[in-house]
Amino acid sequence: MATRLEEVLHGQEANYLLPFIWQHGEEEAIIRQEMARIFDSGIRAVCVEARPHPDFIGPRWWHDMDIIMSEARQRGMRVWLLDDDHFPTGHAVGRNANASAALRRLFLKESHVDALGPQQSASFPIAPWLLNPFHPNPNAPQSTLVAAVAARRDTSSSTLTGELIDVTSHVQGDVLCWDIPEGAWRIVLLFISSDGGSERQKDYINVLVPESVRVLIDTVYEAHYERYHNDFGRTFAGFFSDEPGFYNDRQTFDYESAPGKPGVDLPWCDGLLEQLSEALGQDFRPYLPLLWHSAGTLTTPIRFTYMNVVSKLYADSFTRQIGDWCRSHGVQYIGHVLEDNGVHTRLGCGAGHYFRALWGQDMAGLDVVLWQLVPGFDHGPYAGPVDNLDGEFFHYGLAKMGSSLSHIDAKKHGRAMCEVFGAYGWREGLKLMKWITDHMLVRGVNTFVPHAFSQAAFPDPDCPPHLYARGMNPQYRYYGILNRYTNRLSHLLSGGRHVASAAVLYHAEAEWSAAGRPAAWMPFHKPVRELLQHQIDCDVLPADALLESATLLSRRLLVNEESYDCLIVPYSEALPANLLSRLADMAEQGLPVLFVDGLPSRISDRTEDLDSPGTAVVLGRLAKDPSVRSVALDELASLMAQMGFFEVRADGEQPSLHHYHVKHPGFDVFMFFNEHPFHSLETTVHIPASGRALLYNAFDNTVRESSASETHGYLHLPLRLSPYQSVVVLTGQAIQDLPADAVHEAITKQAASTITLGGPWTVSMATSEQYPVFTPALVRPKLLDMSRPDAFPTFSGTYRYETAFECTPEQPFATLDLGEAYEIAEIWVNGQSAGVRICPPYHFEVGALLRPGSNTLAIEVTNTLVKQQRDFLSRFAPQEPAGLLGPVQLMMQ
Repeated sequence: MATRLEEVLHGQEANYLLPFIWQHGEEEAIIRQEMARIFDSGIRAVCVEARPHPDFIGPRWWHDMDIIMSEARQRGMRVWLLDDDHFPTGHAVGRNANASAALRRLFLKESHVDALGPQQSASFPIAPWLLNPFHPNPNAPQSTLVAAVAARRDTSSSTLTGELIDVTSHVQGDVLCWDIPEGAWRIVLLFISSDGGSERQKDYINVLVPESVRVLIDTVYEAHYERYHNDFGRTFAGFFSDEPGFYNDRQTFDYESAPGKPGVDLPWCDGLLEQLSEALGQDFRPYLPLLWHSAGTLTTPIRFTYMNVVSKLYADSFTRQIGDWCRSHGVQYIGHVLEDNGVHTRLGCGAGHYFRALWGQDMAGLDVVLWQLVPGFDHGPYAGPVDNLDGEFFHYGLAKMGSSLSHIDAKKHGRAMCEVFGAYGWREGLKLMKWITDHMLVRGVNTFVPHAFSQAAFPDPDCPPHLYARGMNPQYRYYGILNRYTNRLSHLLSGGRHVASAAVLYHAEAEWSAAGRPAAWMPFHKPVRELLQHQIDCDVLPADALLESATLLSRRLLVNEESYDCLIVPYSEALPANLLSRLADMAEQGLPVLFVDGLPSRISDRTEDLDSPGTAVVLGRLAKDPSVRSVALDELASLMAQMGFFEVRADGEQPSLHHYHVKHPGFDVFMFFNEHPFHSLETTVHIPASGRALLYNAFDNTVRESSASETHGYLHLPLRLSPYQSVVVLTGQAIQDLPADAVHEAITKQAASTITLGGPWTVSMATSEQYPVFTPALVRPKLLDMSRPDAFPTFSGTYRYETAFECTPEQPFATLDLGEAYEIAEIWVNGQSAGVRICPPYHFEVGALLRPGSNTLAIEVTNTLVKQQRDFLSRFAPQEPAGLLGPVQLMMQ
């Protein structure tokens, strides 16, 4: 039997959970109690967050941190640290507020005035351009003129015509003196200033400057190394950066912030102008206005070059430097940037390029908070706490970015981390948490940072739900079930080689080149969605990987240990010349390259004309290559099937069925998940394997036989999956002699007979504090929603239902189906436990517990705290009923 499967079955799987534990400066007993509750729930690590703590890096902080470290050492737990006192990472505990100008954030700022010529000896005083016209501030930070550029403009549209004249040399003292030629002109002044960007981040480090980033390292990282160096690489696991970025936009969380946005300040650092000039191959100074103003196709290479350079600077100065420090000190560096609604390719609160921003870390990272991921909302916008959310991106883009990065960067060893569950409000319970967990697992994310354990007195209004909540969360006693499930599946789905048919280009460069025109590029997650809804798995690859590490073997694309049948390029009007040349080279070597909705028509990084020889050659190579095809988005999956570029097949259209395949030495793991929140699915999946197929149940850690049949090198497995239900299939030589139980419930035949248990039901109630002592409530002739206005609309806790029923002799194979329950159900038959279900389907195998004649049944159903705690965050989803709604049915085979 293969080692990793053996470890899981013997309870020796690793820990893949490191929840946030918030520090408020509580008493020692409270801190120790919270660490105990985390340990008791099956978790073996924590990520300590200082954001609410009153004395980060001060004496009280070290006192509290010593307690956490002591508890962790005694319990064999590991400790991670969120690396700053404020959100997002970059405040450096305020140490940068009084730093020298060289270490503070810098911005390129733009002002302009329109003028008509001809005018001789026209003059433009510079100082007034630095003033706020409504609140002049003579003490504003000093700004330095970096360029003055005159641009001829179209008076009907304000578009610049492309004639750009550097008039910086005409500045004398505080005045620009210039003879304005005939026509309409825009005079643009470009300044460098430390005053700019988001007000919340005004004292943050400059992520483009290594010495500024070093302030954060010296303040937080070095301080913890000095105190806990003997624990580094042992109990002290590493550091976590939370959503660092540029934050150059005064509208802090404008996800659309990018070059071209009027009035926005752009990230800057000393020497950047020279780097831009080197990258463009000519003096960049005259082109600076195009970072704000459009000049047709000339705008493309300017904005592309700027974004390309600053995103690389971010990666080198911030992430790589911190990651190198951590690795040299024996710990790991993890975290995530903001990804929301596509901001991962933009400025503002973004970092410019997801893959570059996280390349220096030891895990790929992302987060799901604030109702960003909601079952069923996988297409189009939907309302959330922070503006409208792009459901398609969160369902089909987010997790795939993280898992793909973990696959292609060798130092990540396949580790993809997600911060989960936070800021959904008390409406979120274990049922939704399990759905989110499966959504991530089936896309390749295998490490989780649950959000969060809070030590504050209940109720803490800070981003609920809280997983223990000083004992007030009635679902906490079941939380360990989800954690053990998560650790087992994460262990099985890690450490092997992921199998995917396609690579999809992550084309941040196409967006940068679009100059603000959305029609000029297609979001990468659109083809990803088309593939995943047809059970064709893929990875998302940045251009950097194709240019720097990808190879070809037998017409297949290889990156790190991944192998792909083809490369899919989402529609891109323009891409960089070196990438287009690389794609042409790969196509000429036989790699199928599929361009969705058409080939590029322009080159991103050249100022030459579209019909220039260089442009024509590189685009022409692609157009004439037989390995290159253009395909409509809605025909992509069918073309992949025709070309044989798929692995798993399912009968019929099954858009809510998702899968993930990992190969281990000797055995393979296939996970299947029904993501639909309401509809069951029934199909047969065809798996490329032979021999025996076993079904692994991660809740009870058991292996069962399947009813798979085999023909022509495929196993044909009938599946019936309820909403929220997943199944794990094991194949391969190593499992052929593995002992296994009877056929799994997901594929059993229809019941031979069914008995509906109609009551009456004796109902009693217990809050989290009262449990397991119940207060009798009423006798119900039938099952109803217990949160109705005429029942118990504000009760949060556990409802206990008791009844009796008759059973004929010898029912060895019987299943009790509770129907609808909200939301955790635990049952006892004749006083003996039949188990717990934290989500649908609420099926319990009870045949061994039944006896001829009269039987007793007790069902406990536990809801969330939302009925009692009507919090702000819970309002963004409809509240579910409470209690047991049924129908409760006993099904015999």
